[in-house]
Amino acid sequence: MLRLARHLRGLTQKKTAEQLGVAQAVYSRMENDLVEVDDECIRVASRAFNLPPGFFDLPDTVYGPPVSIHPMLRGHSDVTARELDMITAELNVRMFNLRRFLEEMDLKPSLDLRRFDLEQYGSPADIADLLRRHWKIPSGPIKNLTRLVERAGVVVGYSDFGGANVSGVTFAVPGRPPLVLLNPSHPADRVRFTLAHELGHLVMHRFPTPNMEEEANLFASNFLLPRKELNDALRGRKVTLALLAALKPEWRVSMQGILYAIQREKIITPNQARYLWQQIATRGWKTREPANLDFEHDRPTVLPTIIKAMRQELGLSGEDIKSITQIYSEEFDRFYPYASEAGTRPMLRIVS
Repeated sequence: MLRLARHLRGLTQKKTAEQLGVAQAVYSRMENDLVEVDDECIRVASRAFNLPPGFFDLPDTVYGPPVSIHPMLRGHSDVTARELDMITAELNVRMFNLRRFLEEMDLKPSLDLRRFDLEQYGSPADIADLLRRHWKIPSGPIKNLTRLVERAGVVVGYSDFGGANVSGVTFAVPGRPPLVLLNPSHPADRVRFTLAHELGHLVMHRFPTPNMEEEANLFASNFLLPRKELNDALRGRKVTLALLAALKPEWRVSMQGILYAIQREKIITPNQARYLWQQIATRGWKTREPANLDFEHDRPTVLPTIIKAMRQELGLSGEDIKSITQIYSEEFDRFYPYASEAGTRPMLRIVS
């Protein structure tokens, strides 16, 4: 837990040892359970890491990094070792919280989050079509992807990832619902595609593979813009920037995501696609598409509903709930910014 707290704060062993008033070699032995850590040391560590003393007594298993971290942009995909440690530590802490939240209640998914083996079911596009049919999704755009994924038992939350250049990440550990964290500072179209990408990992990938990121991108593209429906929507229409802009609010997919899907279906020639990509780049839209085309983020509903149920059904105060998590108020509010809100409709049956 000392190591996890240090990673959560992005500190080196040397800096931490200085704050705790011990030699770095001694601190290293503490982290490796080779030196007994007394109560006074825990009190000092509590102040240094800004975590309650009880945090260091938590019995939960600490897991390593997630299989995939979805970068904001392909050209800026590097995540430093320090950032990876911080993200992994936050994911573990959130899983600790989730275990405690679910000790008094059960989540019953209304949709089956099943796996589809690529070797058995074909391409990511085929699997995207299969999952849409399996979940009985109506034809046309998916209005609220977050709500749909939550119905399948996935817990969705937001994180700024400590400023790391990351759009989203999935954390799945034994005995817990999958957790997907998304970056709320990114445009809603990018966040939606990232969530579809992470869903692709959950349904297609048990282990890392060399092609898993491209497979997840293809799944996301086909899940949000199915082949037949895309071809029907574009039949007899000239593909221009104006058309891409018109389709964005309808399908809730970025202009670039729509162009990617159009290329995927070979609806335009490579030269036409190259021209449109150049026009997007010239206007600076590769990093930020026109603000007038933005739409609202889909807000997670499961975590707010769990916390509301703990208050209303179990009679716990806000301070009681925060004490369960063994993190202080500022961090609790950062992890659960919509904790005081309930979902507009139940995504899962919550049994207290």
